[in-house]
Amino acid sequence: MSIKTFRKGGIHPDADKLTADCMPERTPLADKLTIMLSQSIGAPSQPVVAAGAHVAAGELIAKAGGFVGSNIHSPCAGTVKKIEPARTPQGLWQNAIIIVPDAEQPEPQFAGRGDAEIQALTPADIIAIVAEAGIVGLGGATFPTHVKLSLPPGKKADTIILNGAECEPYLTCDDVLMRTRAREIIAGARLMKKATGAGRVIAGVEENKPEAIKAIREAAAGIPDVEVTVLKKKYPQGSEKQLIQACTGRVVPAGGLPVDAGAIVDNVATAYAVWEAVALGKPLYERIVTVTGPNLEGRGNYIVAVGTPLETIINDIGGLPDDTEKVVCGGPMMGKAASTLDSPSTKGLSGVLVLPESMAMRRKPDPCIRCARCVEVCPMGLEPYMLAQLGGHKRWADAATRGVANCLECGCCSYICPSSRPILDFIRLAKAESRKLKK
Repeated sequence: MSIKTFRKGGIHPDADKLTADCMPERTPLADKLTIMLSQSIGAPSQPVVAAGAHVAAGELIAKAGGFVGSNIHSPCAGTVKKIEPARTPQGLWQNAIIIVPDAEQPEPQFAGRGDAEIQALTPADIIAIVAEAGIVGLGGATFPTHVKLSLPPGKKADTIILNGAECEPYLTCDDVLMRTRAREIIAGARLMKKATGAGRVIAGVEENKPEAIKAIREAAAGIPDVEVTVLKKKYPQGSEKQLIQACTGRVVPAGGLPVDAGAIVDNVATAYAVWEAVALGKPLYERIVTVTGPNLEGRGNYIVAVGTPLETIINDIGGLPDDTEKVVCGGPMMGKAASTLDSPSTKGLSGVLVLPESMAMRRKPDPCIRCARCVEVCPMGLEPYMLAQLGGHKRWADAATRGVANCLECGCCSYICPSSRPILDFIRLAKAESRKLKK
């Protein structure tokens, strides 16, 4: 069996998949749901409900604020208490719809579609359904899926790549979804294939997920336009450009998009959400979230309603351990530390990682020893040490010239640095500031 990977750079952190065998369980509905109006990369959504309105589970409560945006639906039956600013886990204030769930929650009723009706859907029909359902990329980027499926004029994609790499340590939400919903994932990917006119689907899954590989292979058996590629366990295998290279051998040009290499990449959870929207008529208002940590007793994979407070998620499984120092939204490589737990889950929340002090504190950085390890592991072939220096000296134009815009922000450079230098911090600064120069 050929195991594939990308050619340049990468690291091999400990996987720490502590919840790999924890099948999804539904968390209790919180007493209050705070649904942020910014649920995607794009314009914030606009409310279509007012305080005092009663809403049903799955009812539209906010429309996309533009083409690059997403609709938002209520995760429950309840009453809109108010619309007001709320804090994100990073402490930023954004407008949100506050819903108080009803004591009794009837089973949601959606208008599903039979096989014949699904077969009769046109590409435009599928894209419209995806847009209406408010589906965004569930791998973390939250790019509106209907936008990704709407190819720009003159662009063509011949391949849909299903991202089942889940290379971030600790996270297992995609793994358990592939094990339990493989047929639906493949069906969702084929719907995306039809929507874009692509000719094939490639499902890429890292080698450390044997049960998921088996399930996806069984679901794809006998389907000629679907193939399964086993990927080497290497970070950042799940990054779009690296995944395209591993699965197809193609290279996305610098500054280009995946479609420039004839591919569209979607997370397996996104494909499942597409199937739910098309086959069941169910919008995206809940998802699987990995809640984990080395000392967290109730760790597992949980089906969480969008808008559930982080504090509620953690308290429902036993609370924070006494030695907790940091809570990260996402994985340890690309996730962001939460400044407050009095903030809600969103469509893009894939994990909640609880870290003890021994794993959370940064070591005091030493001077750079010019070892070039950061250069060796950079999957984009950049010079991270130099970009960080330019960022530290506010030389934004020079950083732009040296390709800072191509940085994935994967964190390989900071991870590998023997001097514990905050390389990525300065690169992020340089990347953000150099972007302003173009405006």
